[in-house]
Amino acid sequence: MSTETKHHQSIKVACAAALLSLLAACGTSQKAPATADVAVSRNAVDNAVSAGAADLAPAEITAARAKMMRANEALAAKDYVLARQLATEAQADAKLAQSKANSAKANAAANALDADLRVLREEVDRAR
Repeated sequence: MSTETKHHQSIKVACAAALLSLLAACGTSQKAPATADVAVSRNAVDNAVSAGAADLAPAEITAARAKMMRANEALAAKDYVLARQLATEAQADAKLAQSKANSAKANAAANALDADLRVLREEVDRAR
């Protein structure tokens, strides 16, 4: 075999290997993002729960948890498109739950400050 023929064969083998790698990557290209989206959404749900969403935004956190369960089921069934969609929806629900929980806590703190100010004003008025 001539050097040129060996060189052409090497190029063909390299091209075939590259093509196989590309095809393999296409088969898993949706799995990695779907898995990452589910993980990010799980983290968002955990953050919302830590913020008190279970008590302060129960409907939203329940919806987020339900969508997370369905996203995990879709991931297990290798339906990566559905898994990503549900994970994205779960993340949005979790962020809404966390925002509502934070808002409720901020309102409670504002109401407590208003009550403290009212008491201080009454004490100042009595001292006059």
